Amino acid sequence: MKQEKPKIISIRLIYVILFFIGIIVATTIGIKYYQTHKNNTILENHIGMIEQEGVQVSSRTQQNRTSSRSEELSRSKQRSSQDQENEEEENLVENTTGVTENNTEIPENETSEEKANSDNNTELEQETKYISISEVKISQNMDLTVRTGLSREDFITLIAGVKQDTSGFFEENAGKIYDLCEEYSLNEIFFCGIISAESGWDIAQNHRRTHNYISLMSNGKLISYASVDSGLREAARVLHTNYLTKGGKYYYGKTLSAVKTKFCPASSTWVSLVYGRMSQIIK
Repeated sequence: MKQEKPKIISIRLIYVILFFIGIIVATTIGIKYYQTHKNNTILENHIGMIEQEGVQVSSRTQQNRTSSRSEELSRSKQRSSQDQENEEEENLVENTTGVTENNTEIPENETSEEKANSDNNTELEQETKYISISEVKISQNMDLTVRTGLSREDFITLIAGVKQDTSGFFEENAGKIYDLCEEYSLNEIFFCGIISAESGWDIAQNHRRTHNYISLMSNGKLISYASVDSGLREAARVLHTNYLTKGGKYYYGKTLSAVKTKFCPASSTWVSLVYGRMSQIIK
């Protein structure tokens, strides 16, 4: 009996030790499981928070986009409304201008008879600015850039009565001569007089062939022009630009003697010749 007690005690001690070891192991396993479960829970909660924040961010972004789009639509509507108002104002101004112009052009209180009388008075005023053929005056020292004051019709009538125009050149081209003198500020009687002095009343053959009616020269020869119109136009242009306009390369004044200075410097009779032909037109 004495030998069995220590054996029993040893077995019991082993059981106790194993029991405590089991408790420790179980406790350790329990602690690890609890920590693992806790960490997983924390991780899931964190993930959930992140996802929730993402949804909120997405929601806020969508709201911002919706708000921005709404603002753009609102601004667009405002611009459209403003443009429409501007267009209506412009149309109103145009309509008002049109009404004003129409009222200005034809007053409401003006009858057709009064308008006709006004037009007739205007025509009469235009007619009275011309002088008659008998009133035309010339002189040897006259300003060659001053027109006669005749109407186109009266000038044609005047030239048709010049008996010295044996070839009919001046009568045939009287309208052209008048128009060119109006364009280039030339006295019509002077222009016909210089043509007659240089080409003769019947227009010499060399002048007729070259359409050069005032003896414009180049290298000692008459310059040729393509037609009567071009020859007369160049004659008027050269007289106006070179001889009768300040700054022209041959300008010495606006009288016959001033033009002679460079136009025909060697002749002592040129002034009297041209003026004599002018006097044959105006008797």
